[in-house]
Amino acid sequence: MTFDVTIPVLNEEATLEQNVKVLHSFLKKHFPQPGQWKIVIADNGSADRTLDIARTLSAKIPEVSVVKVPEKGVGLALKTSWGQSQADIVGYMDLDLATALPHFLEAYDALAHQGFDIVYGSRLHPRSMVINRPLKREVASRVFNLLLKLYLGVRFSDGMCGFKFLRREAYPQLYEAGARNDGWFFSTELLTTAEWLGLKIFELPVQWTDDVSSSRVEIIPLAKKYLRSMYELKKRKVQ
Repeated sequence: MTFDVTIPVLNEEATLEQNVKVLHSFLKKHFPQPGQWKIVIADNGSADRTLDIARTLSAKIPEVSVVKVPEKGVGLALKTSWGQSQADIVGYMDLDLATALPHFLEAYDALAHQGFDIVYGSRLHPRSMVINRPLKREVASRVFNLLLKLYLGVRFSDGMCGFKFLRREAYPQLYEAGARNDGWFFSTELLTTAEWLGLKIFELPVQWTDDVSSSRVEIIPLAKKYLRSMYELKKRKVQ
């Protein structure tokens, strides 16, 4: 099966080239068949040299392409990338490669050979290994996921982990069911709507290393946005 790995980026000039090349080498080693896969750099409003670096990589490496989204928003970047894709499998991972790359092989196997519709990495699975996670962010993550269970009635363990892949044919269903947020909450909407639709979801325990130096997440403002987004998503289900 063919697949696209989308990397949403915003002002990532410092690490973009290095980490894309790391991912490219890994995929090239494990999926040597020409034309089977692509890395899509989805720039959402960078103001530094990120877009220039991405375009240079695309010109040099056949398996790398660029999607330009003028406005900020991870969800918007992913929706734009996936909306243009012709691959059998689409998904995304964070540029910092926090999720250990060998987990991609497990995700691909679950989708291509085991009949699952969507795969998500979980940092909260009992078998997961989380490294360098600040206590404040760990507590915030657990509280957020508890709220999801209580308010939306979902069963998945980790709605925010930046490692998700799905069969592209399922994406329009998820969009129609409510996975439309332009920001980070889109990641959670994918799993929530997948549950509502009864799709086959694969929970993947991961080794996940927090890159504290590159994190720009502000917990309180993000929590407020998430709570509003949870409310809006629940309204869509009622309708």
